[in-house]
Amino acid sequence: MRLLFLLQQGGLNVGGMAADSTMTDPSMAGQGFKEDSILDVMIDSWYINGPLLILSVLAVYIFFERTMAITKALKEEDNFMNKIKDYIHDGKIDSARNLCSTSRTPIARMLEKGITRIGKPMDDIKASIENIAKLEVYGLEKNISTLATIAGAAPMIGFLGTVIGMVDVFYTIRNEGNTLDSLAGGMMFAMLTTIVGLVVGILAYMAYNYLVARVSKVVNRMQARSIEFFDILEQPGK
Repeated sequence: MRLLFLLQQGGLNVGGMAADSTMTDPSMAGQGFKEDSILDVMIDSWYINGPLLILSVLAVYIFFERTMAITKALKEEDNFMNKIKDYIHDGKIDSARNLCSTSRTPIARMLEKGITRIGKPMDDIKASIENIAKLEVYGLEKNISTLATIAGAAPMIGFLGTVIGMVDVFYTIRNEGNTLDSLAGGMMFAMLTTIVGLVVGILAYMAYNYLVARVSKVVNRMQARSIEFFDILEQPGK
C-alpha cells in the first residue's frame, strides 16, 4: 500500500513538473496545438479547390446534358423502319419524309436526307446519308472531349496543390522548426488537394467512357438502319 501511495505521489509530481516545465519553457510559451478542421483547410486552399469545384460542376453538367441527348437519340418509334418500307414501296415518298421529320432523331434525319435523294444514283444517296451521319455523330459528341480534358487536368491541378503544400511544409521547417503543429497545415493542404483532384478526375474519366460507349451504340444503330434503308431501295418491289 505504501509503495502504491509513493508511486501515485511520484506520478503527480512528475505531472506537475511537466506542466510547470511547459509553462516555463520559453519555446513552448503561448504555443497551443492549433486544430484546423478539414473545412478550414479547404477554404485556405481555395485557389486550388476553387478551379477543381468549377471543373466538377462543368463535368456534371456535361454528363447529364449529353446523357439526355444520347438517350433521346436512341429512342425510336415502334415499327419505324417498317413504316418507311411500306411508304417507299407504295410510292408515298412525302409520307416517308413527314414521318422522318416528326421523329426528330439522328436516324430519322439521316434517312430523311436519303429519302429526298430517291431517284438519283445509289452512290449519291449513300454519300448524302454518310455526310448527315457524320454531322449527327459530331453533334452527339459535343463537349464529350471536355470531359477527357477535365479527367486529365483535375489530378494535375490537385498535384499542383500537393507541391504547394509541401513547399509550405519545408518553408515552415526552415523557419519554425520541425514541430507537428507547424507542419500539419501544409501537409493537410497537400493531401486534401490531391484527394479532390483525383476524385474529380476519376469521376470525369468514368463519365467520359460511359458517354463514349453510349455514342458508339447510337452509331451502330445508325449503321444498321442505313443498311436496312439501302436494302429497301434496292428491292423496292418486295
